[in-house]
Amino acid sequence: MKLSVFNPVLAALSLEDTLKYLKSLDVNVLELGCGGYPGTAHADVIELQKSPARTGELKNLFEKYGMEIGALSVHGNCVHPDKKIADTATKELDAAFEVAGRLGVRHIVTFSGCPGDQTSKSPNWVTCSWPSDFSSLLEWQWNEKLIPFWKEKEKAARQAGVKVCFEMHPGFCVYNPSTLLRLRKATGAGIGANFDPSHLIWQGIDPAEAIKYLGEAVYYFHAKDTYLNKSEIAVNGVLDQKPYTNEQDRSWIFRTVGYGNGDFKAMISALRMVGYDHVISIEHEDSLMTPKEGLEKAVAYLKSVIIFDSTKTAAWWV
Repeated sequence: MKLSVFNPVLAALSLEDTLKYLKSLDVNVLELGCGGYPGTAHADVIELQKSPARTGELKNLFEKYGMEIGALSVHGNCVHPDKKIADTATKELDAAFEVAGRLGVRHIVTFSGCPGDQTSKSPNWVTCSWPSDFSSLLEWQWNEKLIPFWKEKEKAARQAGVKVCFEMHPGFCVYNPSTLLRLRKATGAGIGANFDPSHLIWQGIDPAEAIKYLGEAVYYFHAKDTYLNKSEIAVNGVLDQKPYTNEQDRSWIFRTVGYGNGDFKAMISALRMVGYDHVISIEHEDSLMTPKEGLEKAVAYLKSVIIFDSTKTAAWWV
C-alpha cells in the first residue's frame, strides 16, 4: 500500500510547492482534484484535455519530484436535474477518462450523483420507502436516470482503461455498500468503491466489516475519520443539519485519522484480507486542526499502521 494525500487540503500552495512539501513528509503520491467539488486549484481537467502539452508539463513536474498521481478526482453530480450542472460534471468525467490515459492514471474518483424527480431542479435524496411516493421515486431515479447513465460510462471507463471509484456519500444514490453493489451489478465491474470510512461511521456502519462485504469492489481508499458525539446522538440521532463549524453541538464531525471513532488498524487489515494493495489517500477536513497540523498527524499515524509490503511474508517456521 502507498500513502497519498488528496490535494484540496494544500490548495493554498502551488502544485510545485505541494509536491516539495509532501516529499519532505516522505509521501510520494498525490490524489489530484481537477474538477467538481474538489475544485481546480492545482489542475483543471478540461484545460488538460484541450492541451496535451499542458498535460505533459504536469507529468514532467510529478516526475521531477519522484511523485505519482494516485487518482484524478472529479467529484460531481452527472445526473443532477439541472442540465447545466449535469453537463459540466459529465464533461469533466469524460475529460478525466482521456487525461488519465495520458498521465498513466487508472483511478477516477467521483460520486454516483443524485437525480431529482420528474419536475424538480434540485437533487432529491430518498432515504425511506414509505409513503409510496418515495419508493416510486427511488425506482424512477435508478431505472430511468442512474443505471442508464452509468452503464454507458462504465463501458467508456473500460475502454479508457480506468476504474470509476464512487465515494459512498449520503446525499447521493450510492451512499453505502449495498447501494454501491446494486449499481455495480447493474452496470459492470468498471465501477467500484472509493472507500471513505468517514461517511460510513456516522451512519452506524462498521468500516472493517463493510470492506470485507465489498471485497474486490474496493478500488480506492480515503483516510478520513469521524468523531461521534454520543450525547447528541442519544437525543437527536445521527442526521445533522447544523454547520460543520458548530463542532460542540453536532452529532458528529470529521476528524484527522486517529482522533475519531474509526479503527484504522482494523480497516487496513481488512483491506489486506480482500487483496487491496493500492493507495491510502489522506483527506483532511478536520475543523479543529490547521491543514498542515492535521495532515502531518495523519501521515505519522498512518505510517505506523499501513502495511507497505505487498509481498506475502513467509511463515517464520519455514
